[in-house]
Amino acid sequence: MSITSTILRAGEAQGGHNLALGVIAVALATAVFYVDTYTDIEGAIAVLYVITMLLAAQATTRIGLLVIAAVCAALTLLSYVVTHGNSADLQSTIRLIVALAALLVTTMLLLKTETARVTLLSINSALKESEARYRSIFDRTRVALWERDYSKLRSYLMDVRAQGVTDIKAHARANPAVVDHCVDLIRVVAANEAAREMLGPESSAAGVLRRSIIRGQEKFLDVLQAIMDGERVFEDKVEVRADNGEDKLVLFSVSFPEDPAAFNRVVVSMVDITQREMALKALAEAQAELTKASKAATVGAMSASLAHELNQPLGAIVVNSQTLLRWLDRDPPDLAAVRRSAERMIRDSQRASEIIQNTRSHLSLSSNKLESVSLDRLVDETMALMEHELQRSGTTVLVDRKPDIPPVSAVKIELQQVLINLITNAIQAMDEAGNPERIIRITMERPDIEHVCIAVRDSGPGITDDAKNKLFAPFFTTKATGMGMGLSICRSTLEARGGKLEGTNHPEGGAIFEMRLLIKPEVEHA
Repeated sequence: MSITSTILRAGEAQGGHNLALGVIAVALATAVFYVDTYTDIEGAIAVLYVITMLLAAQATTRIGLLVIAAVCAALTLLSYVVTHGNSADLQSTIRLIVALAALLVTTMLLLKTETARVTLLSINSALKESEARYRSIFDRTRVALWERDYSKLRSYLMDVRAQGVTDIKAHARANPAVVDHCVDLIRVVAANEAAREMLGPESSAAGVLRRSIIRGQEKFLDVLQAIMDGERVFEDKVEVRADNGEDKLVLFSVSFPEDPAAFNRVVVSMVDITQREMALKALAEAQAELTKASKAATVGAMSASLAHELNQPLGAIVVNSQTLLRWLDRDPPDLAAVRRSAERMIRDSQRASEIIQNTRSHLSLSSNKLESVSLDRLVDETMALMEHELQRSGTTVLVDRKPDIPPVSAVKIELQQVLINLITNAIQAMDEAGNPERIIRITMERPDIEHVCIAVRDSGPGITDDAKNKLFAPFFTTKATGMGMGLSICRSTLEARGGKLEGTNHPEGGAIFEMRLLIKPEVEHA
């Protein structure tokens, strides 16, 4: 209410002042007309209309000024006609011309002055609006902002530079009092609410910048160096201290003006990144822990893989050892059978050794040498290796051989191990289901010029809907004593050589797993 009343009173006062000037101007114009018309005074009395116009210009607009000028000119002409209409002479005519010229020149000058005044008022209004917008943004933004006076600091640094100093850090080490002196030269002009919330009211109060500067802060010397070198922008992570003694890490940014005279109002911004840096640190620590856990999981998966892969050849060695002892216990011992058992033990031991060697090559980031592998021979050798297991389970293996199957470039032990795993899984699936008819069908075909496929189909119960999406996931198993590593290892082994392994249910029953192999891999090292 007080502001409104003040504005109203000011408007009323201005209106009263304009009215008074208008009355005086009218009275003066009347007096000039009377003296010029009805007295015998010789002279350019009409020139005094200029005073009328000067008074009226303070209380009227441009149009009003033109109207008054026209009225004054009309009065001048009317007075001339009344007084010299029938006896005009040269002197009176010259006085008329002088008066009209004075009115014209005065009108032009007053119009020009009015134009300049309006322009000046417009510029001043725009400046006020700009200052109001700037102040509104400055006060209401959630970024901590300060207006600081760096003018004295800049003058000092320029003087130091003129003395031949170019490295302010070296100068500060030689003169320890320089830093404190530079801090004392900086003054806080203003700060917004976000700045007060960040550092507290004392650190943001107008006056000497002191509380928020941490002693020994190298970044402050970097700011001084930037000013000395004439840089326009400085931005870096800086530690500052709040009123409560808490140290905060902020993103400090300042833009220095080109005009040295503008260093008395330099805007400084700070964004608190303490929590972000703590989160990044925690993330880095978590990633380090995750790396350790990943390594441990890799070791565990590799151990599980070895246990799974070695289980079959080691089990075969045990069975063949028991068979060998039985043949030795016979009277007389059957040495031919003993020899066959010993040969099987040697064969299975060699396969176990190859599995370990293959695992070692993966751990040492090297791959086994690729070789040309005949799929027919691979299947025959695999059947020979699994002869005892197939006989024990009463499983019949039917192999569909096609004449146009070319050899593939692969690591034989890897393909053999995948095929053994698939056949072993088929036997176990049929065992658990208790199928009276146990048949495994192995089909080889060439679907295109780049690939060959080996499909292993069993006569078991097939894959359940729940297991389909997790079939190749590590450690997923449907067996009571399984580890869930077999199919995962098989797929990763084939994919490492550019192949694929897919599993689904066959339309006629049972599960079918298809090994899709590149005939010639594009790369030899995965």
